[in-house]
Amino acid sequence: MNKLNLYFSWVSRLLVGSVFIYSGFVKGIDPLGSMYKLTDYFIAFNANWASGLAFALGTVLFVAEFIIGVGILLNLKPKQSALGAFLLMSIFTPLTFILALTNPVHDCGCFGDALILTNWQTFWKNILLTIPVVYLFAIRKKQPTKLHCYEQWIGIGASAIFILSISWYALNHLPLLDFRPYKIGTYIPDGMVYPEGAEADVWESKFVYSKDGINKEFGLQNLPDSTWKFVEAKHLLIKKGYEPPIHDFTISDSEGNDIADQLLSSSNYNFLIITYNLEKTQIENFEKINQLVDFCSVHGYTVYGLTASTDEQIEKFKNETGAVYEFYATDEITLKTMIRANPGIILIKEGTIINKWNVNDLPSGKQLNENLLQQSISNYKKQADKYYIYTLILLSALLIAIYLYLRPIVEQKRRRKF
Repeated sequence: MNKLNLYFSWVSRLLVGSVFIYSGFVKGIDPLGSMYKLTDYFIAFNANWASGLAFALGTVLFVAEFIIGVGILLNLKPKQSALGAFLLMSIFTPLTFILALTNPVHDCGCFGDALILTNWQTFWKNILLTIPVVYLFAIRKKQPTKLHCYEQWIGIGASAIFILSISWYALNHLPLLDFRPYKIGTYIPDGMVYPEGAEADVWESKFVYSKDGINKEFGLQNLPDSTWKFVEAKHLLIKKGYEPPIHDFTISDSEGNDIADQLLSSSNYNFLIITYNLEKTQIENFEKINQLVDFCSVHGYTVYGLTASTDEQIEKFKNETGAVYEFYATDEITLKTMIRANPGIILIKEGTIINKWNVNDLPSGKQLNENLLQQSISNYKKQADKYYIYTLILLSALLIAIYLYLRPIVEQKRRRKF
């Protein structure tokens, strides 16, 4: 292999490996988000029957992306890694072209919530990535590695264990990294603002009229005369304008009144008990929540139950759990975006999110003190310190992997000199 091909091989491996690792990592760190996105696609294509497979398919996808990326970047099992990348691109490049044409879901979800791309942006990204992927696939038999076979399998296995471990943690607690607009420290009203000069949605209206049994569409500028009978109006979204990070944030009481502004302006501590679907939650989890509600009652804190379930489901749930707090209606997608747990708890004060918990991590009343803000800031700092430690661990692992990769090459050059 000449120097030009060697350099292009290195660049291709660096580009493809990095993209696959990043894509698999941001999906793996938020497995429920991956499941929700696949479910959206199934619903959009009238394949609701496949929704039950969304979690399994999402897991297989991000694990495959991550270990293929590691394999390509570090030259572990180069034949299999290049083949895996080629097969994924062969499937998803034409699929993203169809999605770009039909646009069933505006956000492709290929990089989770970490990097939002439109379907057309995803398609062109795949086209550009296909070039180095095809090249690596073509030279896959010419990519020797100095590592033993068992060493390569250890690297692949360790990658799979790593991505599955952070996924398991996210399911049982909360994602280690929160890329969504409702992360801790967010002042919610800021996320709802339309900046000055923001581009608005562009709509096209078509009006259907009937005459002599024939239906015909007309534009707003060429409406027919009174001999035609109006049938219906169609409004098509031609171009999506700016959409603030936080939208559709409404909280409706039993009479249909939106109390979101009341919540966001409250100077009290407000606990939001979020259960997007009461029928899919585990009843035993609410013993902890009821203890928290008792703590709030003693200290005068406000509790809101937010759900997208029906009134009948709410009444049934209250009878089963003894819940004494009020439930309010909120959009299911909004609730899933706010916290990746069912149930999950968010603490808000004056419109700012100051803490979030999966019910598995919910502190008891004895663990909470009266200065919840100070306690939340302290906990947040500890969490930030953990992220710093995780970053150092990952960086160390990357440096070790690079060393293991370069060691045989350096030794080979050294032998040639002598």
